Amino acid sequence: MRKFLQRALAIIDKMDHAQIRVLLEDVAMESELQEMVLESMSDGVVVTDKENRILLVNKSAERMLPFNVGDPAERVLWECIRDREIAAFFRRALSGLDKVIDREFTLTEGFVRTLALTVMPLVRQGAIQGNMIHIEDVTEKRAKEARLRRAESLAALTTLTAGVAHEIKNPLASIGIHIELIRKAIGGRQTVSSAKVSENLEVIKEEVERLNRIVVDFLFAVRPMNTELQLEDPNPLVRELLDFLRFELEQAGIALELELLEPSPLIRLDAKYLKQALLNIVKNSIAAMPGGGRLRVESRRKGNTLQLRVSDTGAGIPEENLDKIFEPYFTTRDFGSGLGLTLVYKIVKEHLGEIAVSSKPGEGTTITLSFPIPQKEKRLIGYQEESR
Repeated sequence: MRKFLQRALAIIDKMDHAQIRVLLEDVAMESELQEMVLESMSDGVVVTDKENRILLVNKSAERMLPFNVGDPAERVLWECIRDREIAAFFRRALSGLDKVIDREFTLTEGFVRTLALTVMPLVRQGAIQGNMIHIEDVTEKRAKEARLRRAESLAALTTLTAGVAHEIKNPLASIGIHIELIRKAIGGRQTVSSAKVSENLEVIKEEVERLNRIVVDFLFAVRPMNTELQLEDPNPLVRELLDFLRFELEQAGIALELELLEPSPLIRLDAKYLKQALLNIVKNSIAAMPGGGRLRVESRRKGNTLQLRVSDTGAGIPEENLDKIFEPYFTTRDFGSGLGLTLVYKIVKEHLGEIAVSSKPGEGTTITLSFPIPQKEKRLIGYQEESR
């Protein structure tokens, strides 16, 4: 439409009244169509100029955003918002003080609702001419997600509880047997050696410690994770973990290969939990290579994701077990809790990431963690640099 108007303006002096009338009618129809589309949208749209003054607000935005009473046209956006938190977000995002340009807010005026706000630059010929704010009411969407998470948690808890019940049977049985041996020895007429009693007590102590580990792992698996995601470079975290494990790898005869993307894109991560996930993966790889081998850790960018990949040359996983390895208490080893990869899966999901496994028996296993790279932030910064 803009190119059409530019061509029309170039020859307007040569147009008669009838042609100009047709042109104006076409422009009016186009404008009415655009207005109809905007007003029919269920999502809210607000457009501001370079000085952050409001140019356009559709009906959905007026309904969802807590505007002050009065016409907001040509006023600075954040000065028209009653909610202090939303107003502060707009002020920081539009003034370039805050790199975060999408956020969710919960409003309690009248009824509780959750709004997702996204700030996007309006760009023309490589320069920012203003901003567009997209507002989506995600109340029902978040409620459905919460219901799904509760259902998944209940199913997982049922599986975990069954697993715990199975796991504690053996140590409880062992404790019972050795208590009975001690009782019989003490109640019998034969002389009981202190060494024999100490041996039985030592077994009981070991089984109690085993029970404690089962309970601790179970609680870690079922408790909600209080993740604090920060925009960080994951490379220092990976290097720190591998330095911690270097001696253990050398003792196991495992050669380490490390190839990290430099510079790495920043991702939102919780260093404590992500390090725990990587530790569990590497520990599994070490256990899969009792006779030594090669461990390769690498990162690479794929589309809008950063991938962390851990590969080993261990025993591999049979194809029929690949779909089971993240299930609670599934293990093919004689040691370990069987919750290691379950926790890895949970941690990766808390980071809004994905996990994939490829393996061949006798050749090794590769576990790939994929984390989203915040793209909107990167795009906005690029436009700002172009406009300088």
